[in-house]
Amino acid sequence: MQKVFLTFFYTGLSPKAPGTVASLLAAVFAYLILIFLSDQTLFLASILIFAASINVINDYEAKTGVHDDKSIVIDEVAGVWLAISMSSASWLSFILSVLFFRIFDIVKPSIIGRVDRDVRGGLGVMGDDMLAGFFAGLLSAMCYGALIKLEIGTDWLISIR
Repeated sequence: MQKVFLTFFYTGLSPKAPGTVASLLAAVFAYLILIFLSDQTLFLASILIFAASINVINDYEAKTGVHDDKSIVIDEVAGVWLAISMSSASWLSFILSVLFFRIFDIVKPSIIGRVDRDVRGGLGVMGDDMLAGFFAGLLSAMCYGALIKLEIGTDWLISIR
């Protein structure tokens, strides 16, 4: 059960780009949560996954001796859900949230990279992705707000719901 959780239904075992595959599947789940529940539910689910994953990852790392195994992608799920929940629920902001999250998660600028390098255990594995999600959500919301002010591309600004 631990492996199913950490690999997000085995998407972390993808031979190519497991983080991207998991982020895309997580975005599908996020869409369903937004349709049937709310962005607050998505936000809280992100925080719950973050908190619950730390000890699960610590246990996994103690058993395997491997820090931040590439098959662990539950951190991508929590991060992308945080990004999507923070931005407005339009199609444009949804897509931008996923895109910016992947960019920040791969490039790891500034504090995201420092957490990735310097913080060990489950907190380190989850922390950099939550920061990437936070900054991706913030940037997505800023872009959405700028486009509203400029009245550009209003078809993409239509609400998901």
